[in-house]
Amino acid sequence: MKVKFSLFFLILLGLCSLMWSQSSSILPLDQVEEGMKGKGKSVFGKNQFKEFDVEILGVLRNVQPKKNIILAKLKSDILEETGMISGMSGSPVYIDGKLIGAIAYSFPYAQEAIAGITPISEMLSIFQEKSEERTSFTPRVPVQKYLSLEKLYEINKGFFQSKTAHHIDGQTFKPLNIPLMFSGFSPGVFKKAKSFFSSMGFTPVRASPSGQSLEDFSPSDISLREGDPVGVQFVSGDLNVSAVGTATYVHEGKVLAFGHPMYNLGPVNYAMTKAEVITVVPSVSSSFKLASTGKLVGSFSQDRHSGIYGELKKMPDFIPLNVEMMSGKTEKMDFKMEVVEDKILTPSFVNLVLQNILISQERSIGDLSLAVSGQIYLENGRNVQVEDLFSGQYDTSVTNLSNLFASVVYFLVNNGFKDLSIHRIDVKLRAFEQVKFSYLEKVWVDKYEVSPGERMSLKIFTRDFRGDLSEREVGLRAPHLPAGSQFYLVVADAQSLQKLEASQYKSPSFMPRNLTQLIRILSHLRKNNRIYLKMIASKPGLFLKGEEMPNLPPTMKSMFSSPRAASSSPTDISQSTLGNYQLRVPNVFQGMAMIPIQIKK
Repeated sequence: MKVKFSLFFLILLGLCSLMWSQSSSILPLDQVEEGMKGKGKSVFGKNQFKEFDVEILGVLRNVQPKKNIILAKLKSDILEETGMISGMSGSPVYIDGKLIGAIAYSFPYAQEAIAGITPISEMLSIFQEKSEERTSFTPRVPVQKYLSLEKLYEINKGFFQSKTAHHIDGQTFKPLNIPLMFSGFSPGVFKKAKSFFSSMGFTPVRASPSGQSLEDFSPSDISLREGDPVGVQFVSGDLNVSAVGTATYVHEGKVLAFGHPMYNLGPVNYAMTKAEVITVVPSVSSSFKLASTGKLVGSFSQDRHSGIYGELKKMPDFIPLNVEMMSGKTEKMDFKMEVVEDKILTPSFVNLVLQNILISQERSIGDLSLAVSGQIYLENGRNVQVEDLFSGQYDTSVTNLSNLFASVVYFLVNNGFKDLSIHRIDVKLRAFEQVKFSYLEKVWVDKYEVSPGERMSLKIFTRDFRGDLSEREVGLRAPHLPAGSQFYLVVADAQSLQKLEASQYKSPSFMPRNLTQLIRILSHLRKNNRIYLKMIASKPGLFLKGEEMPNLPPTMKSMFSSPRAASSSPTDISQSTLGNYQLRVPNVFQGMAMIPIQIKK
């Protein structure tokens, strides 16, 4: 049976290869020899094809298992001036009119245009890859409220650094950088984006407004030719971010491009667009094509070692991101974007988009407070509500708000339990050109010795940023504890309470046990404009995957601690939580107090 299946697969593979070879004349790798001369083509400006001369220097075999590179010298007027150019990735090369592969690799800082060509046979093999399942990559990261761009890079650096680099005689032969065009971004945000994406093999470039919303998908002009510039669009709408390369092979609506991976993630879902090359910018470090993206023409579904593969007329999946911005000096402003659906890129672009909207619309220096409420809509009617208040110097408020949304999105799309689609993100922002802080002045309790269940009156005094004193009264009931025992009443801000709990649970973080718990945690992240109250007492228990188990009988404690019952090790705790409460306040609250209270004998 296995022999029959293998024979069937080989026949199918042969028929597919025959289909591709009949659509365009192809020169197999074993017929490529040193000294052969040919032509390559690409667009270097004004959307006009330019041919360049190609001289084969040899074939580098098995640079990786079953992976080969054709080494060639390129010559043309423009290449003599610029050397290898970012954006040429995918430019087709022909010998006697037969396609041999795509320009994909170069030696950085080389004085001549020496290129690595990915054989077309290896690019055609992408056609055989399955596209039904998306990448299952899920790094195990403890839940945290904020994720900065730097932290996102650290989490994913294994992928960012996996772009193939071949070492030949001590020199690095690496994939050509991919121009990444940012349209509508401020200089400050672009600077952060440049630092972030440069490490991924991109050449970030601030470009003029380009691209369009996905609603402008029009079948009337859906076509690409071999050698045409092609865009991979990550953000569209009021802001645009697109990578630009070159189409290598086009047949019956199927497109192969780049000749090297973006990340080698396997199945992906990226928008495919036309692109217009404006000019080539010469550079000592890395010359690049300055381009803008145009019409949406399809989607890319494979990101493999030998290039990317997509289909024309196939609609990509994007996440609508709608932002409503209000401030004291302007009327309401609405921004509508679509962001790529991707485990690695989505949190990064959500972070950058929110930063850019805030920076472009608000003051660049001084005090700033930002109130935010948002909804992240998930499948099956579930959603995560995000709400908070940030205050301080301008950059702090903007950064923390953006990092918050990046974190929530990251943990949803990388949840580790099941593939989860985000259907839409709605964000409402309100800006105030002043700080909004309240500090804990003192806490007063009407009695420090109580009976079990007795009502206590608590007064919390806070002083705001103007120096005005406020008083809030809260009624609480004492816990049912043995006579003569003691408990603590904690009054704290979100950050102080988190530090207290890290000490209490002997761990600063934890991994959620299922998707339902993760969604609940993300929906109830502690907020800056809250006064949190907590009762704790000396009662031994366990802390397991984010849940306290206080005052357990010995048999139950033994069961939960058993390796057979627990998928992760529980932590013994000496103090247990007896109650949690919170008060909403109009400002960012800071301060902490711990008040000991005795149970009457």
